[in-house]
Amino acid sequence: MRLEFRERSLRLAAPLRTATGLVSERPLVQVSLTDADGLSGYGEAAPLPGYDGVTVARVTQSLERYGDALDGCDAVAREQLLGRCREVDDLPQALAAVDLALWDREGRLRRAPVAALLSEHPATRVAVNATIGAGDVVAAAQTAAAAREQGYGCVKVKVGLCDDAERVAAVRAGAGADMALRVDANGAWTVPEAAAAIGALSSARLELVEEPVHGVAAIRELRDRVQARIAIDETAAEPGALGAGAADAVCLKISRCGGITGLLAAARQVHASGAAAYLASTLDGPLGIAAALHAAAALQDDAPLPHCGLATLALFADLEDPLPVRAGQIAVPRDPGLGVGPL
Repeated sequence: MRLEFRERSLRLAAPLRTATGLVSERPLVQVSLTDADGLSGYGEAAPLPGYDGVTVARVTQSLERYGDALDGCDAVAREQLLGRCREVDDLPQALAAVDLALWDREGRLRRAPVAALLSEHPATRVAVNATIGAGDVVAAAQTAAAAREQGYGCVKVKVGLCDDAERVAAVRAGAGADMALRVDANGAWTVPEAAAAIGALSSARLELVEEPVHGVAAIRELRDRVQARIAIDETAAEPGALGAGAADAVCLKISRCGGITGLLAAARQVHASGAAAYLASTLDGPLGIAAALHAAAALQDDAPLPHCGLATLALFADLEDPLPVRAGQIAVPRDPGLGVGPL
């Protein structure tokens, strides 16, 4: 099995402002795995230093080592190939790229979309939320109104800055009374600050508050002090967090979970704890979004997921979105493998 990779970068049409900083460009590492018969599968690593502390250089270092571990392993099963990589360097962001490429190759080999390999009855569409950055109040209201017109059923607003109450109120006005509204603080608050902020935002009728504080202990303390539903995102990387039952919901991401395989295992832990699971993007490229859609489709066997944060490809400039949002949903790719190719 021959592993090759190359670095790519996507520019955002407008910088995305969050409590952790401004993102204007998105580096990615695209991976191909090719067997002796010439059949390839494609994957993507999406490290984001401001979010997960992992750099592109760290990922490429891992991928170099994975290439040596996979050389000459064409007849080895997918799970064993992934295990060999994990033994060499257990870095989720790099493992995700290999995992995606292995699923993509298997789907191409079996002439089936990945969702059909994961579930007998996968969903065909995934409901997604629109995202509004921590920017201008007027623009936030206009974006929310546009999301309503486009058929979105949920909008997420980045918070953790000084004008949160005014901006969230403007989003509620623009979105209308019926749209679900969630906020994401990216862990910007202390427990007392979060309790006060959530109280100040309560009139906007929040669906949930994502990552108001960092850490399982802080999440537990806050949850005892507020009525709002609490979700964890960055805290989900903390050992034991997935099964702790500390939050009402857990945001799972392909990159942090080590790919589709790791994400499905993480979802099982979350559900066993009594919490809901939903998926979101770390500003992934098309391969990462496609992988998340296939995983979300498989997870909806029993019941729909909460709205997933996967409507991010439209944020990039000069990228023709292969997975567009239609009436607040994205269709799960039906072509073999992940259903999209590399950039």
